[in-house]
Amino acid sequence: MSTASSPPDEQATSIQKIQTLLGEKNDTSRFVGLALLKSVLDNSDEPRNDEGAIVTLWESIPSKFLDRLIRTGSRQKGGSREKDGNHHDMLDLAVYILHTFTALLPEHAKADPRLLNRIPQLVPCLVHSSDDTSRLVLETLLTLVSQPEGARVFKTVDDLAPLTEIAPSQALALQVLLYAWLAFTTGVAAEEDKRSLRTKIDTTIGNLVSSFKGTDGVTLLGFLANLLPRLETDVLPQSPKWIVPLASFVRNLVTSRPAAASRAAYTRLAAALLEAYPGTAPQLLFVDDSTKSESDKPFAFVLVSLLLIDLRASLPTLLEQLNSPEYADASRRLTAAYNVVSNFIGYLLRSMDNDSDEWVVSPEMLLKLRKSISETMSLTIEYLRDRWDASVAGAMGLHPDARAGTVDTSLGSHLALAWDSKTPGGKVADDPLILAAIRALAIWLREDDGEVLRREAEGLSDMFIDLYRSSSSGSTSSDSQQKLDFRHPVLVAFEGIAAEEEGIEAFLTNGGWQALAQDCVSILQQQQQQQQQQQQSGNSSSTATEAPAAARGIEIIRLLLPIAEAEQPGPREDWMDLVTHVAACHVPDETRPSPAVVDEFQVAALQLATTLLANAHPGMRRRYAHSTAAIVGMANQLRRRNKARSEWEGEGEGEDDDKALEEALDDVLGTLRALR
Repeated sequence: MSTASSPPDEQATSIQKIQTLLGEKNDTSRFVGLALLKSVLDNSDEPRNDEGAIVTLWESIPSKFLDRLIRTGSRQKGGSREKDGNHHDMLDLAVYILHTFTALLPEHAKADPRLLNRIPQLVPCLVHSSDDTSRLVLETLLTLVSQPEGARVFKTVDDLAPLTEIAPSQALALQVLLYAWLAFTTGVAAEEDKRSLRTKIDTTIGNLVSSFKGTDGVTLLGFLANLLPRLETDVLPQSPKWIVPLASFVRNLVTSRPAAASRAAYTRLAAALLEAYPGTAPQLLFVDDSTKSESDKPFAFVLVSLLLIDLRASLPTLLEQLNSPEYADASRRLTAAYNVVSNFIGYLLRSMDNDSDEWVVSPEMLLKLRKSISETMSLTIEYLRDRWDASVAGAMGLHPDARAGTVDTSLGSHLALAWDSKTPGGKVADDPLILAAIRALAIWLREDDGEVLRREAEGLSDMFIDLYRSSSSGSTSSDSQQKLDFRHPVLVAFEGIAAEEEGIEAFLTNGGWQALAQDCVSILQQQQQQQQQQQQSGNSSSTATEAPAAARGIEIIRLLLPIAEAEQPGPREDWMDLVTHVAACHVPDETRPSPAVVDEFQVAALQLATTLLANAHPGMRRRYAHSTAAIVGMANQLRRRNKARSEWEGEGEGEDDDKALEEALDDVLGTLRALR
């Protein structure tokens, strides 16, 4: 059969002959049947396009015979493929058959154990196969392990050395590991399975690092940059030894004037390491060893400078790439760059707070970095403004009512004034790049005293408030993505912006008080509901969300409190709604101690309400007499609860925090009693 379209009768005869040969008891007939099957699949389209024929042919192939072919073909008697040609022909044929049927079988048939159970045979044969056959093996494995059933079978393979050994020359081996581990973790629940997988991942990555020794490691860094951020905490290796050589890979690439692919790899891996290992990675990436020459620039300076240059070079043309295929890769790289910069600023501040004589960079270089970071953040503000206008606002300062209309097109419904991304995943609130950029900008606005930059950032107040409300809504703007949380970065950003009088005005004009006060009240109400549920169930333990929400509430009040104190001639009428909501909350019985941060937040809420009452006009204050009495009762209850928690925790633990809370409550009670 030399044509691609044989007559139907001839085709049926060939298939029947193949089935007969495969059904024989001797291996020679079966081998001839497989060879004939390969010829038919190579030279004719009819069987490939006939789903029923493909399923029938696959069911005719003895699974154990395929295993024997792979095992026999993997034996090296003479030491080379030329001497052991027959053996390798067996291996090549078996791999070809598995590769072809993996591609042609319908999706439901790819979970067939007769197919998945070949995985443990395919991995070892990589050591003995040719480059072409190795590629077919890896493609077959990649298809099979991408589904949870195949990933579970792959996990039973104890020795992954064949994959780690060929990974430097066959990058597809890394993809097999990536898809297998991620597919397995999707449905894994048992703690034992998680611990076992964590150990295997740790060992395998260590072997990969050894295999890539002597190379630039670009493909390895790219693989780990994709893997580490997507691993759950329970399966992420703890304190791995391979983090040190990985940091060396990053340092070598940074100092070797790398190409674009290398820059993307070290940028993304540096960000992944800093996120996964915040305790050890900053020291490895930002601090030089004592043997470094004083004339050399510190590595942290070189790394951050290169990232800032990349950001400044990319941002001006990024918006025009929004709907292009290149945007995804550019976005991932720039997101990582912002995250590394954020981590560097944080590490720099922590090292300064330690009063250590050792500087991460010298004061002279720090001044250069400060200028470079400020220039980058100024460009970041411009980009965020343009991106937000393109997506939502239409123009800076445009009233929300003017952007309410939508237009229905063949691509879906969109705002009439927006020309942002045509895909749902490209919206501002769903773009990790926007979150990373705002996070880096926010830290710099708070920690740097640059008035010019803070005034530039005032123009983003409407964007910040809208993103804050969006994150607080609890709904997703895209069915396929989990909503990003912008609340903490926005709060940090407004700490810097509100340091300027114009910044406070921009915050208030764009509804900042209402958005933050509403979130503060929501936290109080959620805590009250959780505490009531705990009392009803008899469970006194706090929920996983209680402490983070209380910590956010403290941040909110830290921002609102000085604004309330500075407002003249007193708080605005709508601000007083917060007093009513705070007074309506109930403090549970002191016999059920809660986390200290929850009590701290509730005390802070009382302080804010007290400030509003103290600064209010006497006539307005009289209207809130009942609320004032309720707040006094809450303060007294919190004092008793704070004392009970101190006794429950024991002497010495959190003593300073308890004393600070007691002093704050005394101040609240003294102020309110003076008002009554």
